[in-house]
Amino acid sequence: MPRKGMRSIFFKPSPPPPTSSLPPPSPLRTFSDSLMEENIQTAESLITKWDDSAANYQSKFPIPLFSGTRQEAKQYLNAVKGLQSAMQHLVAQDSSSSTLVRAQFLMQLAMKTLQKEFYQILSSNRDRLDPETVSTRSSVDHRSSVSDYVSDYDDEISISEDEFCVSETERVSMLAMEDLKSIAESMISAGYGKECVKVYIIMRKSIVDEALYHVGVERLSFSQVQKLDWEVLELKIKSWLNAVKVAIGTLFHGERILCDHVFSADSGKRIAESCFAEITKDGAVSLFGFPEMVAKCKKTPEKMFRALDLYEAISDHWPQIESIFSFESTSNIRSQAVTSMVKLGDAVTTMLTDFETAIQKESSKKPVPGGGVHPLTRYVMNYLTFLADYSGVLVDIIADLPQSPLPESYYRSPMRGENASGSELSERIAWLILVVLCKLDGQAELYKDVALSYLFLANNMQYVVVKVRKSNLGFLLGEEWLAKHELKVREYASKYERVGWSAVFSSLPENTAAEVPAEQARACFVRFDAAFREACRKQSSWVVSDPKLRDEITASIASKLVAKYGEFYETNRVGSKSVTPDDIGNYLSDILYGNGIGDSGSVSSHSSSTTSSSHRSNRR
Repeated sequence: MPRKGMRSIFFKPSPPPPTSSLPPPSPLRTFSDSLMEENIQTAESLITKWDDSAANYQSKFPIPLFSGTRQEAKQYLNAVKGLQSAMQHLVAQDSSSSTLVRAQFLMQLAMKTLQKEFYQILSSNRDRLDPETVSTRSSVDHRSSVSDYVSDYDDEISISEDEFCVSETERVSMLAMEDLKSIAESMISAGYGKECVKVYIIMRKSIVDEALYHVGVERLSFSQVQKLDWEVLELKIKSWLNAVKVAIGTLFHGERILCDHVFSADSGKRIAESCFAEITKDGAVSLFGFPEMVAKCKKTPEKMFRALDLYEAISDHWPQIESIFSFESTSNIRSQAVTSMVKLGDAVTTMLTDFETAIQKESSKKPVPGGGVHPLTRYVMNYLTFLADYSGVLVDIIADLPQSPLPESYYRSPMRGENASGSELSERIAWLILVVLCKLDGQAELYKDVALSYLFLANNMQYVVVKVRKSNLGFLLGEEWLAKHELKVREYASKYERVGWSAVFSSLPENTAAEVPAEQARACFVRFDAAFREACRKQSSWVVSDPKLRDEITASIASKLVAKYGEFYETNRVGSKSVTPDDIGNYLSDILYGNGIGDSGSVSSHSSSTTSSSHRSNRR
C-alpha cells in the first residue's frame, strides 16, 4: 500500500464537533492552587484540633500546646505560616472567594489559640521569667544565643563540653523565652501584633511594678516628701539607694533583655521598643524622680551627704541607664535621671555655700577649757573628711561655682595644670580650712594666758593635720600643704613651751655649770621648785588631746629642763628638799591631760558632726 494511504488511515484528523455540543471550559488548576489548598487543609486540621471552644477539647488536650517536646507546637506554627501564604495567594486570585473566607476564619481561631498560649506562658513562668534569671541569661548571650541551646523546641538543652551548665531555672526560662518569641513572630506576621502586645504589656508591667514595690520604690508626691521628718526621709533615701542598684542592675536590665528577645524579629523591633517603654516608664520615672524631690526639700548641712549619695548613685549607674533606656521612646526616663542629678548638684552647691557662711558667722566668745580642740574644728574637719570621700562627684558639681578667693601665695593645688576640676576642689577645701584657722586665731585671743593660747593653736592645728593625713583630704591637698601645716604645729608648740615654761627656766642662773654660794644656791632651788610646781599645777588642767603631740611636747620640756637643772643640781647640791632631776619626768607625765576639766577639752563634739559620722557609717 502506498505510504500516503497508510498515513491517511492512521492519522486522518477527525472533523471538529459542532460548537454547540462542547461543554463549558473549566478554569485551569495550577500547582500553586493545589499547594495552597493543601496548606489550608493542613492548617484546618491542626487549628480546629487545638480550638478550645470545641466540645471535647479539654478531655482530649488537657496540656498546653507549648509543652513537652514542642513538636506539635512547631507543626502548628508552620501550619499558621502556610495558612498565611495561602491567604495571600487567594487574595491575589479572588479576594471574594469562599475559600478565603474560610481561611480567614481559621486564622482568627489560630490567633485566639496563640494569644491564650502566649498569656499562659507569661503567667505560668512569672517566677522563671523574673528579671534576675533573665539578666543571668545575658551572660550566656555573649557566647551563644538561646537558639543555640534550644533546637526544634526540644526541651533537652544541648551544651558542648566546653560550655558551662545552666541551672534548671535557666533552662526553663530559655525555653519559655523561645516559645514567646515564636508566638510573637507568628502573631505579628499575621497582623495580630496588637493583641500580642496587649497581653505582654499587661503581664510584664505588673511584674515590674510589683518588683519595684518590693525593693522599696514608693510613688510619693513632692508635698508628701516635703512633710517627712528628716529621720524618716533619710530611711527612704537609704532604701532608694539599695533599690536603684536592683532596679538598674537587674530589673530594668532583665526586662530589656526579655523584650528585645521576644520581639527580636525585624518586624518586631519597633514593637520591642514600645513595649519596653510602656512597661517601665511609670516605675522608672518614679524611681528617678525621687532624688529630684529630695533636692527640692529644705537644705541643711546634715542633708549634704545623702544628697551626694543620691547624685553618686545616678552618676555611677549612668552608663547602664543610658544603655537600657536607649530608645527614643524612653528619652523621658533619661531626662528625669539627668534632671535629678542637676537638681541634686544645685542643692549640694547651695549647702556648700551655706556651710562656708556658717563657719564665717561662728561667734562663740567662750574659750575651750584647757586649750583643747574647738568644737568648730572638729565639726568642720569631720565634715570635710566626709566630703573628700565624694571627691569623684564633687569635682563635677563645683565646676560651675565661683573660684574660691584663696591667695595663690598661700596654697597652690598640686593638680593645677593636670586636672582643672580636681584642682578647683582642692583649692576650695584649702580655702574652707583657712577660714576655720582664721576663726581659731580669733578664738586664741580669748585666753588670758599667752602660753595657753599657743597650746590651743597647736592642738587645733594638729587636729587639722591629722584629719588631713588620715583621709582623702591628704590626697587632695598634697604633701606640701601637710608639711607646711605640720611646721605650724611645731611652731605653736615651741612658742607654748617658751612662754609657758619661761618662769621655770629663768629661775635658774644663766650659767648652770658655775658653782654659787650655798645661800644663793638654796634660794635658786626654792625659786625653781616653786616655779616648776606652779607650772605643773597650772598645766595639769591644760590639755593636749593628741597623744603623739603630748609626748613630743613633754619630752622636749623634760630634755631641756633636765639638762639645765641637772647640771645646776649636781654642781650646787646643798641638801635641799627641792625637786630632783629624776623627779622632773614624773611631774611632767601628769601635765596636759586636762585634769579637772572633764571631757570638754579633749573630746568636745558637735551635734552635726555626730550626725554626719553616723550617716557615713551607715552609707549604703
